[in-house]
Amino acid sequence: MQAQLRRWGHEVAAVADGPAGLAAMEEADSPRLAILDWMLPGMDGLELCRRIRGLPEKPYVYIVMLTSKNREEEIVAAFEAGADDFLSKPAHPGEMRARVEAGIRLVGLQMTLTERVEDLERALAHIKTLQELLPICCYCKRIRQDKDYWEQLDVYLAKQGEVQFSHGVCPECYEKHVVPGLEAARAASKLNAS
Repeated sequence: MQAQLRRWGHEVAAVADGPAGLAAMEEADSPRLAILDWMLPGMDGLELCRRIRGLPEKPYVYIVMLTSKNREEEIVAAFEAGADDFLSKPAHPGEMRARVEAGIRLVGLQMTLTERVEDLERALAHIKTLQELLPICCYCKRIRQDKDYWEQLDVYLAKQGEVQFSHGVCPECYEKHVVPGLEAARAASKLNAS
């Protein structure tokens, strides 16, 4: 089986017994797909499956239970222990390959889903940051960041919300700031012309 899996391009990490299997699955870079024999020395495949499912903070592992047992209650016991699939001995190469490929597809989908959830959590964190109470200067409208660092509102929002701004002048500010400036410039140019 190991040779066949390697010929299909898979990296194989084989262990001799249940405790060694559990130790391998506790590693930081543990496999994401496991084929467990039901009859293992030290800890049977069912118990190993339960222990793998009980590992805290580990990515999901797709588990195929491999066994010569094939009665209905044994198959049910494997699934109740946490197996995702069941493969009877002797395992036919075509069926084994199809089941392994199905597991790889499922693990890939799960990894993609995890990435999407992380993206959504980051986006939610940005939204929450923007919904918090912001200390803003009532005169210059700058935002207070850590300690006493003050930052322009548009710069702050661009960093927090990944937004871009185009600057313009509202009608009230145009009348209040721009028109007097234009009138002063016209008056100055008339004085310079005379």
